[in-house]
Amino acid sequence: MPANRLTLPSPAKLNLMLHILGRREDGYHELQTMFQFLDYGDEITYALRDDGVIHLHTEFEGVPHDSNLIVKAARKLQEQSACSLGVDIWIDKILPMGGGIGGGSSNAATTLLGLNHLWQLGWDEDRLAGLGLTLGADVPVFVRGHAAFAEGVGEKLTPVDPEEPWYLVLVPQVSVSTAEIFSDPLLTRNTPPIKVRPVPKGNSRNDCLPVVTRRYPEVRNALNLLGKFTEAKLTGTGSCVFGGFPSKAEADKVSALLTETLTGFVAKGSNVSMLHRKLQSLL
Repeated sequence: MPANRLTLPSPAKLNLMLHILGRREDGYHELQTMFQFLDYGDEITYALRDDGVIHLHTEFEGVPHDSNLIVKAARKLQEQSACSLGVDIWIDKILPMGGGIGGGSSNAATTLLGLNHLWQLGWDEDRLAGLGLTLGADVPVFVRGHAAFAEGVGEKLTPVDPEEPWYLVLVPQVSVSTAEIFSDPLLTRNTPPIKVRPVPKGNSRNDCLPVVTRRYPEVRNALNLLGKFTEAKLTGTGSCVFGGFPSKAEADKVSALLTETLTGFVAKGSNVSMLHRKLQSLL
């Protein structure tokens, strides 16, 4: 008998670099970025229903039920697969919204993969990633589950295997609007493209950083504080900032000093997402 209940991790990601090459006619931006996962994230539980109803029991402040990416992902998969089953969903939410670590996109991808398993649809990764792209540019990398160099609007993925350090991630108490950052007239939009092979090193610049730090002093403060101990970077359009360390002990040591005044966490970088490792264990 198939399981009628499933609990899966929904991991965070980091953008190790983010270059903006230009703006397309449709208003989207051509990007080059490198994604790596963290062994840290939300946890989502799915319980099978036979009446076709999709219900997210966890409330998100300021986000109507039907606007949540988790619900949107479930409904799109249900429609596209013509599945008559439904699902009850609960989430233990620890990833911040507007933090640049992929919370919403990760939740959507976990839902697509989880329901593909729970509903026994048999969709392959390509089909799920294609559906994921209709939900957001960052969803496919979470569906694929491997660190990647991304191009286009973020959907053209080449698997990569960068080093997997321990990271200290600081979480300024602000939510950054991606649309706001990408519409800023001062945003750099003419960075020359780089090659994916060999894996880019030393190209850790994030073109969004000057705009984000000008608009959000809390992010600038976090970068300055973390920068006293390691190279401090912005992930995505923020607000989270991060730095790598060779060991958990070193990351924990700096965390103890900085999290007296700032919220943050320590997590291992991973080139294979903990979601995919969990799903593999279920096969």
